[in-house]
Amino acid sequence: MKLLIVEDEKKTGEYLTKGLTEAGFVVDLADNGLNGYHLAMTGDYDLIILDIMLPDVNGWDIVRMLRSANKGMPILLLTALGTIEHRVKGLELGADDYL
Repeated sequence: MKLLIVEDEKKTGEYLTKGLTEAGFVVDLADNGLNGYHLAMTGDYDLIILDIMLPDVNGWDIVRMLRSANKGMPILLLTALGTIEHRVKGLELGADDYL
């Protein structure tokens, strides 16, 4: 299973990559939204783990752009924004789940 992690916090990205790689997943890590979007558009991923708060293109916009391009891979939002409104917004934009 091939995963894409889009996370700008270096330690969080490295921690997720290490743990998921050790669990047997193939993992690509993008440290900003533009790189993550490019990888998602050109790669063949089974799942995207996506931070919302990114320095260039935020996670909301990435979800919107991927869904507009008919990219159907599951998207799991991973963020410190934990309000019900944030969860609903992510799901309405096309994300599949929220952590």
